[in-house]
Amino acid sequence: MSFGPWQLAIIALLILVLFGRGKISEMMGDFGKGIKSFKKGMTEEEKADAEPSQQIEAPAQDATPEAKSTVQSTDSSK
Repeated sequence: MSFGPWQLAIIALLILVLFGRGKISEMMGDFGKGIKSFKKGMTEEEKADAEPSQQIEAPAQDATPEAKSTVQSTDSSK
């Protein structure tokens, strides 16, 4: 059973009468804020997942043989 344009118009009118114009726009505004918050959270999570792998790799690339020898010499003196 499909609804025609008149049935959809009547249903929309009933919803508008029951909830009021202000309440519907308030709900849609809250819905939009929720979507923005969800997208922001997803991008922050992706950034957080990418940052630890970069931090782990960076010290290994920056370590020079001189730095490694000083670490070994301090360990052997103990």
